[in-house]
Amino acid sequence: MAERQRGGADPVEDRKPQSDEAHSAFTPPLGVPLPSAPEDEHPTSEFAIPEGIAAEPESEPEGSAFTLPAGTVGLSTTQSTPYPAFTPPYGTPKISLTKEAPWQDRMRTMLRMPVGERPVPERAEKPDEPGPPVPRVLDLTLRIGELLLAGGEGAEDVEAAMFGVAHAYGLGRCEPTVTFTLLSVSYQPSLIDDPITASRTVRRRGTDYNRLSAVFRLVHEITSRGLTLEEAYRGLAEIRRNRHPYPGWALTAASGLLAGAASMLVGGGVLVFVAAAAGAMLGDRLAWLASGRGLPEFYQFVAAAMPPAAMGVALSATHAHVQASAVITGGLFALIPGRALVAGVQDGLTGYYITAAARLLEVGYLIVGIVCGVLVVLYGGVHIGGGALNPEAALERQERPLIQIIAAMLLAFAFAVLLQQERHTVLAATFNGGVAWVIYAALADTAKLDPVPATAIAAGLVGLFGQLLSRYRYASALPYVTAAIGPLLPGSATYFALLNFAKNELTTGISSLTKAAALALAIAIGVNLGSEMARLFIKVPGAAASRRAAKRTRGF
Repeated sequence: MAERQRGGADPVEDRKPQSDEAHSAFTPPLGVPLPSAPEDEHPTSEFAIPEGIAAEPESEPEGSAFTLPAGTVGLSTTQSTPYPAFTPPYGTPKISLTKEAPWQDRMRTMLRMPVGERPVPERAEKPDEPGPPVPRVLDLTLRIGELLLAGGEGAEDVEAAMFGVAHAYGLGRCEPTVTFTLLSVSYQPSLIDDPITASRTVRRRGTDYNRLSAVFRLVHEITSRGLTLEEAYRGLAEIRRNRHPYPGWALTAASGLLAGAASMLVGGGVLVFVAAAAGAMLGDRLAWLASGRGLPEFYQFVAAAMPPAAMGVALSATHAHVQASAVITGGLFALIPGRALVAGVQDGLTGYYITAAARLLEVGYLIVGIVCGVLVVLYGGVHIGGGALNPEAALERQERPLIQIIAAMLLAFAFAVLLQQERHTVLAATFNGGVAWVIYAALADTAKLDPVPATAIAAGLVGLFGQLLSRYRYASALPYVTAAIGPLLPGSATYFALLNFAKNELTTGISSLTKAAALALAIAIGVNLGSEMARLFIKVPGAAASRRAAKRTRGF
């Protein structure tokens, strides 16, 4: 015992842990062998297949609605790079940028496709020559769009022209935008590059369909014949230098002829023709004077509306048996902004709601200017001349088919001259206007159809013929449509509304004004529907993707 106390410690005592800290939950107890260390090169996993069990064979991949079937060739962005798996079933039809269809159809087809599905430009650049500089291409695109928008072209056709020019010079990922007076175009070379954006504001707008047709021809040459950038700029400079096809005196005479023909269309005679022509020419000169002084367009319309109304009041006071209302009605035919109304409704129907709202608001301001000019004269005439101006007597309509057809064609001819159309398009527009009046008179007078649907049907035929003629000549449809709708404009309904307002007969006046608005909308919708009918029955490149649009259900 003493030795144990003096000597070393007991061996069993030595194996006993001195405290709780000496224990470990991960240390195996005595007598249990330690497991072998895992190999670093082949770590195990609870998802690994145990030894002795064969792995299941790989199953075939399931089919997908977005994958191409066997033997189908998909659309490719280049000669060897196919589109990814998100392309539509059976691929997207290839769009050929050749002369097989008008450039308007080809570019509309491209615009309505998502950016990732658009074919790359087919313009082949030489390896040793760099492509055209992007800023110059964007500048040319904006300048062409400015001329088209200033000439009264619809927003959809302006965007199609801008995209066609940019695409022809190799800018495939390009997005043009048109908003009434603002043009912008954005180009992004790839998903990782910064976009380049340029914009331009249209500050002056005028009616010159000669220049509009020249721009259409230039866009056709760029998109189909591959003009160089220098050639395109040279052509654009020549278009800007071109003078108007008709002198100022011819435009004034055309405004008088238009008013005189319109007065005969609603039942006037020779004296009424002369009075309406004189009032319209005087109003045209006053409008030119106001424009030269820098007055806004609203006051130009006020000045232009007063002389025809004054001529009608004076004629009514001196010759009671003369249909003086036809004089004022003829003057209103030359002032109603029919093309602006058609363009506004067309932009709304094609989805450009901001541009449509702005154009319709502009039409509203111009009509208010006409109302102010005519009402000032009518108010004085009604109170000075008493009951000389009688809207009930003015509503009497005489059926003179031959005279009215000739008057309608003269009206369309004068309208074409006022619009500064090319001389070879005047005859087609005149004939189209005569056809429009024949259809309207046959439906309204012979078949006793309501004037609103009769107007819509006649305007639809105008739009159809105009679209066909424009496709035949690869040109804009405006020169063939705008002048032809002249005989259908609601001049008489507008005049009767203003006359009833001057007589404080508000209920009758509102009824006539509502009828005038319904006729104007019928013209606009009919022209647009006729144009769409032409596109519906004519083969368009990429037919499966050409008319893509948002699908809505019950307003959602």
